[in-house]
Amino acid sequence: MSVARVHGIKLAYEVSGARSPIVLLHGFPFNRTLWREQVEALRERYRVITPDLRGHGETTATHEPATMEAMAGDVAALLDELHITRVVLGGLSMGGYVALAFYRLFPERVSALLLADTRPQADTGDARLAREETAARALGEGMHTIADAMLPKLLAPSTQAERPKIVARIREMILNTDAQGAASALRGMAVRRDQTEFLREINCPTLIVVGSLDQITPPADAERMNREIRGSRLEVIAGAGHVSNVERPAEFNRALENFLRELEA
Repeated sequence: MSVARVHGIKLAYEVSGARSPIVLLHGFPFNRTLWREQVEALRERYRVITPDLRGHGETTATHEPATMEAMAGDVAALLDELHITRVVLGGLSMGGYVALAFYRLFPERVSALLLADTRPQADTGDARLAREETAARALGEGMHTIADAMLPKLLAPSTQAERPKIVARIREMILNTDAQGAASALRGMAVRRDQTEFLREINCPTLIVVGSLDQITPPADAERMNREIRGSRLEVIAGAGHVSNVERPAEFNRALENFLRELEA
């Protein structure tokens, strides 16, 4: 693990491999280890950079809302530290929100996009209220209550019933997230801008991946992005929920590696 000092915080990250750079951004409330199987699959051919986003993992938590733009700025500053100008950028769930914000701010720095189990829409009023209630619960009761509430929505029913190691891994990531970091991220997601109209302005190769059983950002959201982003490719991972890269890593990696190979052709 390495640490960069950006925008007044300590940002933890790992770099594996030494070739073309790809940055992978985790979802909420996880950390960089969410991408373990992808790092292992890609490290021979790519320079895989996996940061802990603001308030997650070993990166500093802040009291103000951690907006998607602030997180995108952190990633840009990290790339500056690493002397990297352009990357393939991927994100899952909240990481996808950050990836879209990054592309909007720094389109010249993105050669291709991976948008996994995410969506372009802003929160509704009810969703914003729910995020604030969850933030208050995290601060008042701790992350155990957040894990209990989120796990049934994050994972496919078969994963919950038959794959205890994955359930334990996801729970551990949630429990290890700083409560203040979680609250700040929730408040940042609540005020994120609607990117739906912006999708038409994306002009880099884009891979969209979604679990067929994703309850949080269902396939309909992915299909909408696929329609709006010119030339994008949609891959639906059968039997996976919201963390499709962990639940079905072989299928996820196959889709991602095929996409990356085509970029090199």
